[in-house]
Amino acid sequence: MSNRYRPPMPTVTLERARELRGTSTDVEDELWYHLLAGRMDGAKVRRQHPVPPYVVDFYCSQAKLVIELDGSQHSEEGDRVRTQFLESRGLTVIRFTNHDVLQNKTAVLEAIWNAVAHPPLTPTPLPLGEGLQEQDA
Repeated sequence: MSNRYRPPMPTVTLERARELRGTSTDVEDELWYHLLAGRMDGAKVRRQHPVPPYVVDFYCSQAKLVIELDGSQHSEEGDRVRTQFLESRGLTVIRFTNHDVLQNKTAVLEAIWNAVAHPPLTPTPLPLGEGLQEQDA
């Protein structure tokens, strides 16, 4: 067990995540079948995972990856704000339409596989005062 402190999850967000897990769509179930049990390069993927104030469709902590499925109820503006928030937390967000999952499942799974197996490199910041210095001429 990790010694890392995890602040308590907001009750409303946690309850919403539990509710969504019980009422998943056919498209979410279809994709979940391919993501569960470490089928993506052994990576653990969670469904309806809370990232307060949001609940994301799928989340892989190993790759810091959020996978969102967009149905007809999604708005571009709302999705943009949500994506910006998640990315500000250091997460990578990839989105697919329900149609993509149903019609191009292989391409969707390949994109997820690539994101999980090859997460983007994030450089570690140098300590203050180190790095490139201007040289006096």
